[in-house]
Amino acid sequence: MRIVLTGSSGRIGRAIFSALCGQHEIIGIDRSPFSTTHVVGDFANEMLLLPVLRRADAVIHTAALHAPHVGTVPHEEFQRINVEGTRLIAREAIAAGVKRFVFTSTTALYGYAVSVGSCTWIDEDTPPLPKSIYHRTKLEAENVLEEMAGPEFAVRVLRMSRSFPEPGDAMAAYRLHRGIDARDVADAHAAALSNGGAHFQRYIVSAASPFIKQDCETLSIDAASAIRRKAPDLAAEFDRRGWSLPRTIDRVYDSSRAKNGIGWQSLFSFDEVLAQMDRRSLEVLPPGSRISTKSE
Repeated sequence: MRIVLTGSSGRIGRAIFSALCGQHEIIGIDRSPFSTTHVVGDFANEMLLLPVLRRADAVIHTAALHAPHVGTVPHEEFQRINVEGTRLIAREAIAAGVKRFVFTSTTALYGYAVSVGSCTWIDEDTPPLPKSIYHRTKLEAENVLEEMAGPEFAVRVLRMSRSFPEPGDAMAAYRLHRGIDARDVADAHAAALSNGGAHFQRYIVSAASPFIKQDCETLSIDAASAIRRKAPDLAAEFDRRGWSLPRTIDRVYDSSRAKNGIGWQSLFSFDEVLAQMDRRSLEVLPPGSRISTKSE
């Protein structure tokens, strides 16, 4: 396949490029130069898109303004890039005869759906309640694509969970309920390129959780006991390293529908986080590291 990949210089874009480049022709677009990017420029530019989309079989649209841009970039720019840019590339893809469009979205748009003081089980049937302009524009872009999907233009939306470098103790615990490895995100995009079924499909992609919906009450008040019961290997590692287990967990993302719908399942659990930290991978930060709080 000839695949146009926007956001090809970013972490997720690079992971997707790596997962696909051995079997497909990938044309990367990004405003920042990188070895995975062939066209340097703003994807929300019709003149840039027209020649790139010729003969393309699919588009993977990862480029966007994200949570760290909130408060530093005007709302109008979020609207231009995240919503109107998505509408533009989808419209031009349809005009060019592209048959498949995979959109990288975020579980962050559930926002206020996560109840304070309890643990919320979140799946694709949970209504999003966006908090910030980032969340709102990603959800609006999803809605734009749902309206544009049709028999000749299949759209797959992937709501990915937390996937950026964080302190290893937090990151390992998140991998139980609200985190995912960038390589798993990439594999989900690859799977979404070829599955059949409805013209428009939406999936949560997050690392497989050991918890079930009935665990939520315990997770909200005594997460440590639930972890010791359901993830004893992680609890043992935390004990060995002198780390404290989370006292509460406020949400669990259920990605089981993606397994059935696109044949995807995650490969990298908390043990990979610990292994990456131990070998000083740039993907995991040392415990106690200070990071930006602009996330979910």
